[in-house]
Amino acid sequence: MSLVKSIQSQAEYQTLLSSTDPKKLMIKPVFGELSTKYRHVTFAQVDVDQLQEVAAAAGVQAMPTFQFFKAGSKIAELKGANKQGLEQLVKQYQGPADESSGNAALGGHSDLTEFVTINQVECLNQSDDHNVRSIFQKDGTFLESDVDEQLIVNVPFNQAVKIHSFKIIPESLEKAPKTIKTFVNPASILGFDEADSVDPTETIELTQKDYETGAVIPLRFVKYQSVHNVNIFVEDNLGGDEVTAIKQLILYGTPVETTKMGDLKKAEHEH
Repeated sequence: MSLVKSIQSQAEYQTLLSSTDPKKLMIKPVFGELSTKYRHVTFAQVDVDQLQEVAAAAGVQAMPTFQFFKAGSKIAELKGANKQGLEQLVKQYQGPADESSGNAALGGHSDLTEFVTINQVECLNQSDDHNVRSIFQKDGTFLESDVDEQLIVNVPFNQAVKIHSFKIIPESLEKAPKTIKTFVNPASILGFDEADSVDPTETIELTQKDYETGAVIPLRFVKYQSVHNVNIFVEDNLGGDEVTAIKQLILYGTPVETTKMGDLKKAEHEH
């Protein structure tokens, strides 16, 4: 999967440069894996055979040429297929990953909700009136447990992802999850007996302070490098209540993107 924009005209090129968004960069050609890793940055590519006037306006004389822009002005340029040098410049000029929420500490990782296959999300012990799909929405609805405080949620992704951290927004502190166990890539959603007997990928204990400060909870990143689905077992809640309720679950990470050598060679010879 790639998040690269294709420029189709001189007018579109000028529109991109005239944007006042300081996070926008224009890159030609661009590696798809960088566009997915740094999704808060705008990546674009130009076919200089089709748009020779754009290449002339940009002063492109060598292939490939990578140009970096902020607020419509060029701030850096790199010539040659130097992937390490390219990523270093992206890191240097990317800006905060999420300026509005102050989550620059995520370092290129971002909300993975768009990669969740929402219609295949499953949950055991959910209330009929407050189901699991609510946790991937921002409309005030919430997921609520039914016969007791425990929940098991299976989150499938439409491509492999790396999960870096997560954040839970509870319906109330008393009903907020306390002990959470994760299970990466199970064949199917686990039952409660299995979740109690199988070794989890990780066990996390959340506190009242985590919720009061809106903390993003780090995971042991090395254990979440190629996740197709993850089971999340909520064992209990902060208030010892019989009901657990979650407004929103946000998983942060990066889609897995593999750069093939054939694609790299093609980029090197693109004119």
